[in-house]
Amino acid sequence: MIDQVYVGALTLDLLLGDVRSLKQKRSVLRPVIAEVHKRFPAVAVAETGDHDLHRRAEIGVAVVSGTAANCTEVLDQCERLVAGRPEIELLSARQRLFSGED
Repeated sequence: MIDQVYVGALTLDLLLGDVRSLKQKRSVLRPVIAEVHKRFPAVAVAETGDHDLHRRAEIGVAVVSGTAANCTEVLDQCERLVAGRPEIELLSARQRLFSGED
């Protein structure tokens, strides 16, 4: 039995490179989201905002763990993975941690 459950949430605000349409935006974001999910199969990842802007995107990542440290480490790794993509500029990243006591 798990004594404590932690949910970590990461919100990434992205500026996309040479993207001129929503169709191009999706073609840039799909592989990024797929790579995060492939490298970290236990996380949930999706485009969560800025749906109507073709050069901006918001990606949300969530993870559930028995320790706060593991949540933070996984979210840090996801952030580094996305930030390392040359076609994307990471404008901001926000992490939140929720516990069963919240």
